[in-house]
Parts: sequence; C-alpha cells; structure tokens
Amino acid sequence: MALFVCKNCGYGAASWYGKCPDCASWNTMTERPDFAKDSTGKKESVKKISITSLKQIKSQASLRMPTGVGEFDRVIGGGIVPGSVILLTGEPGIGKSTLVLQILKNIKTLYISGEESGEQIKGRADRLKIDLDKFLFSNDLQIEGIIESASGLENKIEVLVIDSIQTVYSKEIGGAVASVSQLKETAKKLVTFAKKNKVAVVIVGHVTKEGEIAGPKTLEHFVDTVLNFEGEKVSNYRLMRASKNRFGSADEIGIFEMTASGLKQVDDPMVFVEEKRRFEPGKALIGVASGKRPLFFEIQTLVTPTVLAYPRRVVKGLSYNKVLLLLAVAQKYLRIPLDRFDVYANVIGGVSVEGTAADLGLIASLISSFKNTPVPGNSLFLGEVGLLGEVRKTFLEEKVIASAKRLGLRKIFASGNIKNVQELMKLFR
Repeated sequence: MALFVCKNCGYGAASWYGKCPDCASWNTMTERPDFAKDSTGKKESVKKISITSLKQIKSQASLRMPTGVGEFDRVIGGGIVPGSVILLTGEPGIGKSTLVLQILKNIKTLYISGEESGEQIKGRADRLKIDLDKFLFSNDLQIEGIIESASGLENKIEVLVIDSIQTVYSKEIGGAVASVSQLKETAKKLVTFAKKNKVAVVIVGHVTKEGEIAGPKTLEHFVDTVLNFEGEKVSNYRLMRASKNRFGSADEIGIFEMTASGLKQVDDPMVFVEEKRRFEPGKALIGVASGKRPLFFEIQTLVTPTVLAYPRRVVKGLSYNKVLLLLAVAQKYLRIPLDRFDVYANVIGGVSVEGTAADLGLIASLISSFKNTPVPGNSLFLGEVGLLGEVRKTFLEEKVIASAKRLGLRKIFASGNIKNVQELMKLFR
C-alpha cells in the first residue's frame, strides 16, 4: 500500500488529498513507495536486533569536553558530551555565531554555514582573536553530503556545527528548504550521525516572532539539549538557559556581556542592578535562585490613573499571567483600586525572570508606586505570593539571603519575617 506525504509538513495519509488536512497547503501530497519493501521492490525481511548489557556501556557524560567558557559549561553540565546533539536558539543577531566560535576555539570542529561566507567567519574570528587551526569550513548544504564528508573525517573532528538548520536540506525529501518535513529529516540524519560516530553536533536555530524554534518547535524532540540565548539587542547582556538537558540540570543560567571583542563572561550576581542605587518610588530589588546561583534584579512598577474603560497592563521580563494574578491579590487584600489605574511592570536590563521568587518584590514595587513612597534603603524582597495573600518560601531561599547579606543588603523581606502581603503595607506608612 502506498503512502501519501505532504511535502510541506510531513503529514502522512493512505489516500491522496488535494489539500493537506494538517497544514492546509494545496497540491503538496506526494506518493511514497511502500515502506515495507526494500529498494528492489521485495518484501523487507525481519532482522533480529542487537542486544547488549547497559552495564558494559561506558557513560558518555564521563567523557565531557570542557570548552573553557565557564558560563557555557555551567549551563550544559560541565562540558560537551561526545555524540550529543545541542540546539542553540535565539533571535537573529543576538550573538549565536559569535558564541559558537568562542566555545569551540579549542575543539576540533567542522563548521557548516549557510548564512555567512568563509571570509565573513574568518573576519569575525580575527576580531575575536580566535585561532582557527582547529576549524574546518564548508558552505555546502546538502545534509547527505555533509554527513558523508564528516564521517570520512574520523578522529579529525569532535564537533559538527550546522549554522543554521533553516538553510540545510535533504535530497530525499520534497518541499522548500526550512519546511517542516525538511527540518525533521535533516534533524533525524544529524542525530543518527552523532550517535553513530560519537561526534557532538551543535545546531543553530533561529527563533521566530512568536518565540518558536525554526517555525514549529519540532526540533526540540530530536536533540539532547536545547539552549536558549536571549536578551535585548539594545542591551549588552545576554542570558543562556537550558530548557532541555539530558546530560545535566535544566535550571542553570549563564550570563554574558556583548563587547567589541566578543562575549565576556559575567560572574557578578548584581550585574543587573545599578551600582549607585537610588531609592525612588516604584522600585524594588529581588533575589532569585537560578539553578544553584543567586542572582539579583530590579523590578520597576508604574501605577497611573487610567483614562480608558479597561485599564492597561503592560509587562516586560515577567510572566504576564502571573502579574495579573498578583494584581488581583493586591486589589483584594491590600484594597488598592487597581481597576482605576494602568499598571506597567518591567525587569531592568532587558532580561526575563522565571520562577516565583519575584512575587513579593512585584507587590512591594506596586505599593511603592501607588503610594509614591520609596521602599526602605538596602532592601531585598523574595518570596512566592499565594492567592490568599500569604507569603511562601522559595527555592534555595537561605542561599539567596546569605549571598544578599555578603553584598551588604541588610533589610531582607522573605517568608521568615513577612507572613502575608498586608504586612508589606506597614513599610510605606
């Protein structure tokens, strides 16, 4: 029995359709041969699978290759694992290609680029003062040719870089380059190559306006690690998070600063806080544990009377739905008439804060702006706020508090001394 497959999205059906039921594209269904038969047309014979003891298999994680870039190694768990497939995502122009050159400067690498010429990459490497002795380069983009050539470089490369996955194509699949079917096929072939040859593969993928990787998020299911490189282009700071990591924790965060000489690692936990802090209404300092690392951010909230029938809510750097939840808590338990005010909330530095530790700080900055009264000097807020207005303990709270005290923050408001949001009102009387 034949199979009809959509060239655009890869949807399969037993009969032909003029319009694909999945992606709604017209005239994209093409017939494929019976997969139960081999290339000669004969029924494919059943083969016994090879079975081995897991106890005898050597762990890949023990063979990690440290890159020498501490912030990157921290996020992926200590170094690149041979045979692993890493998907590095981020908006165009955020610095992904620069990061790849810096982390692989001491590792034997085959660099496949479909977006930049060899001269452009060489110019960037010269600006970054990176020795290219360990780099091989190609502009050829057919995945079958890439894999065949890379397989012939046994012991000569340790990492294969695809920059970017949207430019690579397979001759065995119809459809446009970067279509869903092409992305799936090229990703499958790269994963098979990595596991078979014990060569790590770094795939660079762009993020669309909707925040999806290479269009649909189909690649995340094939790879071992997904790294999100984020930050505002107008800001010098970049954050790296692992949304998936089969060889380590997915909670760690790496911080970089984009300079004229490339990405610089940042170790200061107060990097997103202004050096000379001014105590003004609507500002609050929060402490967050990212992985095992305490970090500190400044939240600013602006509460102004509205002229609209429905007040505006503008949020940047925080979960929009979580902010709406906290505003409802503040309106009920603090009796603040927020239905008559526009609210703007922002995390300074062009970064996003995840987790629940920022809840208490947002409430504090909200009260401060509403009452037009600064929060107490050298204060820190950390704690989760529940729907009943109670303040709950957050992840690694003691470690964040200890780090805050070492940095000179003496007035720390957390679950240990603030039981509910009503007690915050006492700070602004």
